[in-house]
Amino acid sequence: MKSDYIYAVARIRSKELSLLSRQDIDQLLSCKTYEECLRILHDKGWGSGAEESAEAMLTAEEEKTWAFIRELTDDLSPFSPLLVPIDYNNLKAAIKCTVTDMEPVNVFLPGGAIEPETMIRCVKENDFSPLPPAMAEAADSAYHTLLHTEDGQLCDVILDRACLMEVREKGKAGGVEVLEQYAELLVVVSDIKTAMRACKTKKSRAFLDSALAPCATLDLKELAEAACKSPEDIFSYLSTTPYSEAADRMKESYSAFEKWCDDRVMGLIREQKTNPFTVGPLFAYILARRSEIGSVRIILSGKLNGLEEGMIRERMRDTYV
Repeated sequence: MKSDYIYAVARIRSKELSLLSRQDIDQLLSCKTYEECLRILHDKGWGSGAEESAEAMLTAEEEKTWAFIRELTDDLSPFSPLLVPIDYNNLKAAIKCTVTDMEPVNVFLPGGAIEPETMIRCVKENDFSPLPPAMAEAADSAYHTLLHTEDGQLCDVILDRACLMEVREKGKAGGVEVLEQYAELLVVVSDIKTAMRACKTKKSRAFLDSALAPCATLDLKELAEAACKSPEDIFSYLSTTPYSEAADRMKESYSAFEKWCDDRVMGLIREQKTNPFTVGPLFAYILARRSEIGSVRIILSGKLNGLEEGMIRERMRDTYV
């Protein structure tokens, strides 16, 4: 019902006031040192309050975001397009660590729906039935592929494609336009990246057919055919799609393309500012937080490596507020 999210959205609107503004970003960019950036962020309430590394601070902010969302709703299923990739990342790690007999130290991401220990047990026992059906099928295929071929890339391809297909399915099933649009964009961006990498490394058409994930706004046959020829053919094909600007940015540089991707997501979620009745604003808030955490990571990395302010500013994403 529409009334289900009115209170939650009101809380979100209040919380949005604490998001970093363009002025806040400019303040961080003008800092002379990495340490000065950290002090300003601590003053704004970032991190756990204790002395900590930048990465620990950013991880704490991600955890705060999800803790807040859990305060608003017990049902995290609408956020599956964001959670599914975490689970598949952890599944990759569980399979590779088990097959190579490596200790799984610092390889799992927090926040997934499935405990990494469950995944490790599934791999060790060669029984993936405790996992959701689509994931179980992909896990079984990836595990045996890695076991028999020792080809880690092929293992990744199997799981990445399965992940994207599930993300798109979850996005469509949510019944909320912004979720479906985000899921579609995520698959499209991944397919474009895959096509470019495959083109540059001269992968076969069979590889492309197995790696590209279905989506509504790209013709995978045409994209694969272009990738078997040259980057220019990929750009030419993309110019006939809604992603012609993506091709232009990729011609500039990979970082320009990445910025286009993030800014496109920001464009999607800004529309949720006028939506008080669905889960859309909650979804938008999570993505807005991810975006600002990503921007802070870029700034801190730039300051730590002594980059000039102008060079860092070129990499900055649009802000939500």
